[in-house]
Amino acid sequence: MFNLINKVKEVNPLVLHYTNNVTITDCANTTLAIGASPLMSFSYEEVDDIVKGCSSVVINIGTMNSELLDLFVIAGKMANKYNKPVILDPVGVFATKDRMELVNKLLNEVKIDVVRGNISEIKFLGGLNVKGKGVDSFDDGSDASKIVREVAKKLECVVVASGQIDLISDGHLIYKIQNGSKKLKFVTGTGCMSTSLIGSFLPCTDNVIEAAVMGTLAMSLSGELADKENPPIGTFKTKLFDNLYSLDKDILEKYAKVEVSQLNLA
Repeated sequence: MFNLINKVKEVNPLVLHYTNNVTITDCANTTLAIGASPLMSFSYEEVDDIVKGCSSVVINIGTMNSELLDLFVIAGKMANKYNKPVILDPVGVFATKDRMELVNKLLNEVKIDVVRGNISEIKFLGGLNVKGKGVDSFDDGSDASKIVREVAKKLECVVVASGQIDLISDGHLIYKIQNGSKKLKFVTGTGCMSTSLIGSFLPCTDNVIEAAVMGTLAMSLSGELADKENPPIGTFKTKLFDNLYSLDKDILEKYAKVEVSQLNLA
């Protein structure tokens, strides 16, 4: 699985983003740092051509814009038409009725390969009551492995829940990543950036869950390494990008804290 860090640099996939305007630059830079190429679009006119030419499609609903809601769905359907992997980031799905309706529409009308959200967003998609403020999650650190696994089964795709321990499941296997830094939550958009990283790895393998693990691990481990000397938050963000750019197989093998198991549930 760690070989994917070399593969993404070799393939240099073109990752098409339909994303929010708060974190768009950081998502582009994250994609570049890991070895992929970012492409951003808000255009209805070019959606067919641009999806046809890309390697994967990221749909991030972070900044709700009434003019773009249909575009997200059209882009997802085009991605299905051209067999491009799709990753959905349901930012703040629990916050408003409109966000919930958009996410439900996407899940019902588009074949999604990966759904990545914070633990509150994923629990909400599983039908649970959650605590959150705006688009931010409240993570109490409790083990949500069974919940994530059940949501993956329900949605019939790989599900990533970012939190104090990152959880990734395809409905059968469950990966736990115990790398990370508390500072990641003080940098706007590290979740969005993780989504871009997963979108970067997806075209490089047929194993969707491994791509999701690698994208999640890249962010969590880079954050952990960036925080080694407890830098102030601005320096931490710079070091985060430095570590993403420098990440290689040797670093992954030395520092990654990844466990995988199969939950034997009915």
